[in-house]
Amino acid sequence: MSFDRQPILVGTRVELRPTRPDDWAAHWAIAADPLLWEVHPAWDRYKEPVFRAYFDANLASGGSLTVIDSASGTVIGASRFWEVDPATGTAEIGATYVARAHWGGGANREMKRLMIGHALAVLPAVTFRIGAANTRSRRAIEGIGAQLTGRTDMSMMAGVPTEHVIYEISREAFTRGPLCRPA
Repeated sequence: MSFDRQPILVGTRVELRPTRPDDWAAHWAIAADPLLWEVHPAWDRYKEPVFRAYFDANLASGGSLTVIDSASGTVIGASRFWEVDPATGTAEIGATYVARAHWGGGANREMKRLMIGHALAVLPAVTFRIGAANTRSRRAIEGIGAQLTGRTDMSMMAGVPTEHVIYEISREAFTRGPLCRPA
């Protein structure tokens, strides 16, 4: 199965392209806002050494995408395609953050629409792994039609074992769901 984890995706509000090392300053300018991470399990990503390690890991992953505001040409966030799970043929979308100035304006919704559409062109479903207590991200992903699967996992976040819940959206659900209707 061939799946491009670093495509160039273009919408009306945002464009996504592979993250480059020279994107560091633009990403750090967004990530240095403590309120961006306040409900995230890795609440300490506003600290430069913590975010530097996160940025470098995303860059090394081969799946990180930088999100650019189409109107201004500025970097407004990032997201990532994780590895494709060979057992299920699904890819996880995660490591997403958007500058607070772009919350509620449709940027995150369009970014997810572009990424999900790209993945579902070749895969049967996409998953999202979200901190169980991260109500902001959970509401956002539910708002685009992803369904809670009942699966969970634990991982270390900010030095603490943290439960994550798994959401999924299938090709069929995507084509009849809210992301395929005009915003």
